[in-house]
Amino acid sequence: MDSDATHPYRFTEQIGYLLRRAYQRHVAIFQQAVPDSQLQAAQFVVLCAIRERGRCQVKDIVEATSIDEPTVRGVVERLKWRQLVTATHEPGDARQMEIALTPAGASLIEETIPSAERISELTFGDLDAGERATLVALLRKMSAIR
Repeated sequence: MDSDATHPYRFTEQIGYLLRRAYQRHVAIFQQAVPDSQLQAAQFVVLCAIRERGRCQVKDIVEATSIDEPTVRGVVERLKWRQLVTATHEPGDARQMEIALTPAGASLIEETIPSAERISELTFGDLDAGERATLVALLRKMSAIR
């Protein structure tokens, strides 16, 4: 019997697959529990990053959220269309823009935070306090840039 038969590779047991499944579950819970049905998880994260930084650039949001630049730009455009953020372009450089929350954006964050906290609880599911702390610590350790 070869080593593949005795130790088959099961993609469903791999960390990438399990992380993706956990994230998909979290996003599904978010979409069901968030009060604004038009608000996506990535949009909420971007709004929160802008709130923490005040006026900022796309690169600041990318750094804060770990979402790639093209996706952040698309999210900002959708948030701008909903009048939740403003995006002021630098004269002569359309790629550089200063992004800020509007009062409507700030209000939406405040309205959403209680639901976001509940969404986190639902995502943890049946994990006890120790398992939750361990999971968070391990994810932080795994995601640390070296």
